[in-house]
Amino acid sequence: MEPRIPTLDITRFDTDRAAFVAELGAAYREWGFCGIRGHGIPAELIDGAYDAFRRFFALPDEVKRRYHVPGGGGARGYTPFMVETAKDSRYPDLKEFWHIGREIPRDSKYADVMPPNLWPAEVPEFRTYGWALYEALDALGRRVLRALALHIGLPEAYFEDKVDQGNSILRPIHYPPITAPEVPNVRAGAHEDINFITLLVGASAAGLEVLSRKGEWVPFTADGDTIVVNIGDMLQRLTNHVYPSTTHRVVNPPGELARQPRYSVPFFLHPNPDFLIDVLPSCIDAEHPNRYPEPITAHGYLLERLREIRLI
Repeated sequence: MEPRIPTLDITRFDTDRAAFVAELGAAYREWGFCGIRGHGIPAELIDGAYDAFRRFFALPDEVKRRYHVPGGGGARGYTPFMVETAKDSRYPDLKEFWHIGREIPRDSKYADVMPPNLWPAEVPEFRTYGWALYEALDALGRRVLRALALHIGLPEAYFEDKVDQGNSILRPIHYPPITAPEVPNVRAGAHEDINFITLLVGASAAGLEVLSRKGEWVPFTADGDTIVVNIGDMLQRLTNHVYPSTTHRVVNPPGELARQPRYSVPFFLHPNPDFLIDVLPSCIDAEHPNRYPEPITAHGYLLERLREIRLI
């Protein structure tokens, strides 16, 4: 029987809490990935956002590049095709994307590391749907973190004040059709995410693969109403690898399917920039010594990783 990454109904967090927390924790300990359904984010919001994002990526290249911020590391606005490169990969990814970040007061203490958003004037709905989807996924991510906290013996609200001003990012991605007969690049090279958790909403085509503990690539194409949620490196580090940040990739589809564009919209949930990632004492014991005795701030860690993937 093929290994399967679990999908769980998050409404059980309210109706069957202990069992749900146990099952969710077990899924993440094994896979670092889980599908979440019952999340309550309306299909109309997801579909409207995808439509607006598709319309932006269909604009002429010179129009899109007006929203590229040179030297900005892709933090906000548009990042052109074949810029981001998976860590240790020889080839850049076959994608272009946009970053929507948290809206914060410009006198916030985080204003110097969290720039204001850009919005494409050519597609007014981009802002309406993009920001609404950002807020919906931010709220869902905090619900998932409450369950994860309980699973490792923390108070349910442990993460609340650690992520309320996090430098979280909504990233609409366009993988254009692949027209060359042989390309060494893949749509997204094998990588792990940087942040606490990632929520992937409505991937429009197959291609996501997750590396199992046995070293096998396991396809994970979720049902239409399922949001894929995976652990990132910051949470792996905080929990001393209790929650693993699993390697995953987006492969090029075979044959004619490669001629189809692919769109996906991940939400990268980050802790507050000055949050100190220091391994939780409850995740350290004689059999599992502290892997990271040197703590690092979330922003410092982010900068390290952005350099590795050639965004800065």
